Amino acid sequence: MLSDSLLIKNAHAILTGLPGEDARHNGPDIRVRNGIIEAMGTLVAEHDERQIDARDCVVYPAWVNTHHHLFQSLLKGEPQGLNKSLTGWLSATPYRFRATFDEQTFRLAVRIGLIELLRSGCATVADHNYLYWPDMPFDTSEIVFSEGEALGMRIVLCRGGATQGRSIEKDLPQALRPENYEAYMADMERLVGRYHDPRPESLRRVVMAPTTLLHSAPGPQLREMAKLARSLNIRLHSHLSETVDYLDVARDKFAMTPVQFCAEHDWLGDDVWFAHLVKLLPEEIAMLGTTRTGIAHCPQSNGRLGSGIADLLALEKAGVPISLGVDGAASNEAADMQSETHAAWLLQRARKGMAAIPRYDGGTFEGGGDAATIEDVVRWGTAGGAQILGLQKSGSLQPGMLADIAIYRLDDPRYFGLHDMAIGPVACGGRAALKALMINGRTIVEDDVVPGLDLDALRHQAMSAVRTLQQRVAG
Repeated sequence: MLSDSLLIKNAHAILTGLPGEDARHNGPDIRVRNGIIEAMGTLVAEHDERQIDARDCVVYPAWVNTHHHLFQSLLKGEPQGLNKSLTGWLSATPYRFRATFDEQTFRLAVRIGLIELLRSGCATVADHNYLYWPDMPFDTSEIVFSEGEALGMRIVLCRGGATQGRSIEKDLPQALRPENYEAYMADMERLVGRYHDPRPESLRRVVMAPTTLLHSAPGPQLREMAKLARSLNIRLHSHLSETVDYLDVARDKFAMTPVQFCAEHDWLGDDVWFAHLVKLLPEEIAMLGTTRTGIAHCPQSNGRLGSGIADLLALEKAGVPISLGVDGAASNEAADMQSETHAAWLLQRARKGMAAIPRYDGGTFEGGGDAATIEDVVRWGTAGGAQILGLQKSGSLQPGMLADIAIYRLDDPRYFGLHDMAIGPVACGGRAALKALMINGRTIVEDDVVPGLDLDALRHQAMSAVRTLQQRVAG
């Protein structure tokens, strides 16, 4: 009988996802038993213990992606929205194509998105799915969970949708009109009853996530949504303050700031996180920090749409929990976590550097090269995400934690010449090949291969599906 333990041997470097001096561990070995990290250090192999030789490899916690729209994986580089900012892009691409998705194309899009994430070393995906409408002929929630299960990934379904429309949606087909409020709430209870598993090792969670708080439901309904979520012991998520339009809308419609609107309707707290938070007033940052409301930072999408870049340094200093999300591929054609962490590292530095002014005008610094370290970015993309999603046993490499582990093989020329190999998967961009990826101790990817996956066949299916969607939207 084979041992139930696995030994990762000879890792060149280990980044743990922890803060400060604990951000790196000397290793070089990690023992996993029954899906849990049992020990780290110089370890002796046990009889019949399976081993992975991590020589010349670096080991990270598997990434935790806290904001995605998986259905958009078939909308990459869509021409009409390619050079538009958020509101124009919404009309040009995701809203224009929503009615063109059927069960087959939706399932394929989800599969593509999950595989792209998996191959970047991502174990956990919070999908903010908002493709719901009255009398739908297929169940998008079931598809997201079933595709995640087929790959062995941890899925957090953020159940989006809306009970009221907005002006840019006025020309949508009747099938994509807002849902009935009672039906929305009933479906939340159905999803929690059927799928939500609060155990630490769970691969299925459900979150209350109306698509955009300022637009998706009237205030009294938002309060009831928050109340229901907390009675079901699930978390809350939405978009907020992605562009200056949020500030304008909140002032015009509600005579307050977006974050004040959230506070008025019980949508702040350590069980809440928002995607983007790019355009915040100082008093809003303070409110978010005081309430421990989190952020899913999506730098590539925010850059692609020209929205700006969230000030993670100010947010973290105020007490806001930080995580990373890739957003949808219709506004981020590199929707994987290695690319996202690379962008987060660079753009926090660029953001700080933009504030530099000459000494003769009172300046005190030249640039932002100290704004974010690799260790910060790894922490945001792993332990930070796990904290925000309430995954107390995921997100970091230390004894007692679930074995969500990515082992990167730095054998591409882009990593040759590195003085510190540990930073390669974030600092060098691109995609470092996986020696192995484990989720709950189960090896999901080995030697950069997802078992049973035919990438060439998937590519041809995607090309065919794109043509189908284009034909449907033209018709």
